[in-house]
Amino acid sequence: MSTNQPVQAAEADSGGVPDARQLRTILIAVSVALMAVIASVSGLNVAQTHMAVEFGASQNTVLWIINIYTLALAALLLPLGAVGDRLGRKPMLIAGLSVFGVASIAAGLAPSAEVMLAARVAGGIGAAMIMPITLAVITSTFPEEQRGRAIGVWTGVAGGGGILGMFLSALLVDVADWRWMFVLPVVLVLVALGMTLRSVPNSREDSAHPFDTTGALVSTVAVIGLIFVLQEGPERGWTAPATLTSLAVGLIAAIGFVAWELHRRDAALLDVRLFRERGLAGGSITLLVVFGVQAGIAVVLFPFFQAVLGWSGLLSTVALMPMAVMMMMASGLAPKLAARAGSRSTMAVGIALAGAGLALMAVSVSVDGGYPTILPGMLAMGLGMGLSMTPSTEAITASLPREKQGVASALNDVTREFGTALGVALLGALLAGGYRSAIDSRLNGIPRGTADTAREGIANAVEAAGSAGPHTQDLLHAAQQSFVDGWRQAMWAGVAVMGALFVYVAFRGPRNTVPGGADESEGTEAVAAR
Repeated sequence: MSTNQPVQAAEADSGGVPDARQLRTILIAVSVALMAVIASVSGLNVAQTHMAVEFGASQNTVLWIINIYTLALAALLLPLGAVGDRLGRKPMLIAGLSVFGVASIAAGLAPSAEVMLAARVAGGIGAAMIMPITLAVITSTFPEEQRGRAIGVWTGVAGGGGILGMFLSALLVDVADWRWMFVLPVVLVLVALGMTLRSVPNSREDSAHPFDTTGALVSTVAVIGLIFVLQEGPERGWTAPATLTSLAVGLIAAIGFVAWELHRRDAALLDVRLFRERGLAGGSITLLVVFGVQAGIAVVLFPFFQAVLGWSGLLSTVALMPMAVMMMMASGLAPKLAARAGSRSTMAVGIALAGAGLALMAVSVSVDGGYPTILPGMLAMGLGMGLSMTPSTEAITASLPREKQGVASALNDVTREFGTALGVALLGALLAGGYRSAIDSRLNGIPRGTADTAREGIANAVEAAGSAGPHTQDLLHAAQQSFVDGWRQAMWAGVAVMGALFVYVAFRGPRNTVPGGADESEGTEAVAAR
């Protein structure tokens, strides 16, 4: 199986190459479909309290309603991406949109937490059918000279779509009812479905090998085990039996998956030998880290807006929009910069800017200064992440041949999901640990029960301050300053991670290729590696 081959424009079932107008329609269709999936990842975060009250559900149940969608999505991306390659990408996209749309309607009408959980699982399955196919359609349909720009649009939607989806969901919750937030994905699905039926061409793999069922099952177990650890570790405890058991199962399955895929070689679901190449390895590691830092930052920013600045959920989401807009704009700019300076240089510049944004926020954040103290850092982060994500995605998809683009796209998506879960777990833990360490020395004179509540987190401290009597202002000040101290600890950890990533990309990142011409030394290395 050859690698690093230019992906030629896929032909439609009718045998014609899509013209410029159809290509635009295809890009809009897959972007709208992707937006529906991404918006549903983060949208329910703004409705946690409403669901808990209406369903009479515990906080743990509410978190499962949110997380089980991501768990099902991440676990099935790779198998369903491979199925889409074989059965046809257009039929898989249509089926995925149908399943996802029905699941969204069921979630919006769910009479109980149990029905909501089932609907979210079904939604995750539909999302796993949609997400890898959207990128695979681009890489298998667009001609080489236009592919980078299209991937930039896709990357911008994938990166900024979550924040935009959260904003629209928060708006619907504020002006109507939390159930109305499911109208958004249903409308997006209907639009994407109509455009897909009319304009998206079909393409599929003609494989000489049977489907790797064992690899698909083992990869699903591995992803479920490892994602469960990252989602539940902070809640259950990292040394809890369920956490350790899940970690063991996930690691054993991951090792088993690698061994099995090496045994299958060219018949593998994912040829792991391809990770010897700079493009696939560098692109995957960059997306893992960048999306991890982005997700971790969101964990830090929302409590700052709501508990420190006292903003509403809707206003807090609006405050994130400048970073999202900058990220989406930079994603569109990245292909042009990569064409001039090369993929690796563009990735390195983006990583450096994102790290500088983190450092700027760590240095300047303050309770009294408020939002203006972090806005420049947020803008730098958005610019840096947008510049680094597009060439990273291109590096991954270019490392696998045309007939494996569903698998390449799924690998890209799985990496992002792992990075998101990892960033939330690690940066969230650093923030919580830094907050607890800082607030201990500031609780002198505060009644013991109130102080114990305040140690649990800044939201608990703000709630406890309402009944703290004469200690209210002291407690609020202590909690806010301690949160900022924890913020700095999390930000500097992010700076260190981004610094390590910058060094890796600078020395071992993808070659500085430009559209229309591959670096010869990379092709030589690929052959030697095989």
